[in-house]
Amino acid sequence: MPHNPRPDPSPPAHDRIYRGLRSRIMHGEIAPGKALTLRGVAAEFDVSMTPAREAVRRLSAEGALTLSRSGRVSTPELSNERIEELAALRALIEVELASRALPRAHIALIERLQSVNAKIAEDVVRYDAVAYIRRNLEFHRTLYLRAQAPAMLAMAETVWLQLGPTMRALYGRLHHKEPPHYHRAIITALKTGDEPGLRRAVRSDVTQGLRMLVG
Repeated sequence: MPHNPRPDPSPPAHDRIYRGLRSRIMHGEIAPGKALTLRGVAAEFDVSMTPAREAVRRLSAEGALTLSRSGRVSTPELSNERIEELAALRALIEVELASRALPRAHIALIERLQSVNAKIAEDVVRYDAVAYIRRNLEFHRTLYLRAQAPAMLAMAETVWLQLGPTMRALYGRLHHKEPPHYHRAIITALKTGDEPGLRRAVRSDVTQGLRMLVG
């Protein structure tokens, strides 16, 4: 009987790089227009150039990185038109996700959202932009998971990924002193089963800040 080697439990190198860079880009750890090199990515993750190239190509296909003809890799610097387009996409997709989540918004979910929002307040006090963005997306993802619409949530995450560096730039401009106002309105609407109020609060929350960038 042939001996089958035990499968390697560790993910492929290119997938590990992809997930690591994807998280950093989505959560605003890398500024807009920041240049990356394949050599630098390979060195950071202690791998060869091949998996680094694969991960970068995958992220480029998702709009998280731009790859020039000369081979220069960077995070995107979005035009005003592109920001407006992505803000409109967030409004369309996330309002629908929230609406679908509403019938399943049990008390445990609401308590979880309140807990995340309280931690956002701590991030604001520390003026920790990356933690703020990470926790803000956690708030939205926690709600949207209740929609049980994985294809729609994947689309929302692709938009978040493209906006990550821009959100970091936006945070630096806003000088937040308190958690997002509309999070409280979202929680209130969930508690009362107010679907029109929920849709308004989510739409305002995901578009208001971005519109400040193009004003």
